[in-house]
Amino acid sequence: MENSLKISAIAITLNEAEVIDAFIKSLWFVDEIIIIDSYSTDDTVALAKCHEKVVIHQRKFDNFSSQKNFGISKAKNNWVVFFDPDEEITKPLANEILTTLTNPTAIAYFVKRELHFMGKHIKYSGFQTDWIIRVFDKNYCQYDGNLVHELIQTNGEAAKLKNRLPHHTYKSFDDYTAKLHRYSALQAKMLYEKKKRPSLFQFLFRPFYRFWHQYLIRLGILDGKEGFILAYINSFAVFKRYVNLWMLYRKIN
Repeated sequence: MENSLKISAIAITLNEAEVIDAFIKSLWFVDEIIIIDSYSTDDTVALAKCHEKVVIHQRKFDNFSSQKNFGISKAKNNWVVFFDPDEEITKPLANEILTTLTNPTAIAYFVKRELHFMGKHIKYSGFQTDWIIRVFDKNYCQYDGNLVHELIQTNGEAAKLKNRLPHHTYKSFDDYTAKLHRYSALQAKMLYEKKKRPSLFQFLFRPFYRFWHQYLIRLGILDGKEGFILAYINSFAVFKRYVNLWMLYRKIN
């Protein structure tokens, strides 16, 4: 790495003790690692503190955009990599990032994620187009403010990296469904803030559409039983979103 190239890594954590050590080691190519922790109750913070480059900020979780933008504000360097602890930063990807940033042609870079679910690489189910910005210049990029499924806004040209990013999102069935239910609650809050009201149509049609869109149109059927399970879980999460929205309106009446 050239002396002029300095990179900050940022991650948000909540109870990531199982993976945090390996995750931090995979960031060997950066100059500082900023952890924004939402008051984990396991050993996440203690394990992270064992690593020399790590700086930890504990902050109550409000939403994903806010947490990530807070992390960006703490970065000392212009170039930032932002990975999740359940993403596997391979050595080829790390080396490509270093090579690319020595002579950058864009202000942000997409990486294609490869989902691994229940021990299987999911090739379809809508994840075949899962490109996400994971490398960017903080001076030109900011997360969009969405509470969940946040996107980074770029004021300039973005490019794509060649190496893939394995995404090991599955710890257990209960953990995965709990994660989707948390997302559903945040999505319901977003709809509530936009004054969107739930309807019978949304309760019945939207979960049904999500299942068949993911399973048939997005080819989840080609992922076998794992594809069916993913389509079912995600369709139920859509149903839960509108249940949560309905409950928010019930609270004020």
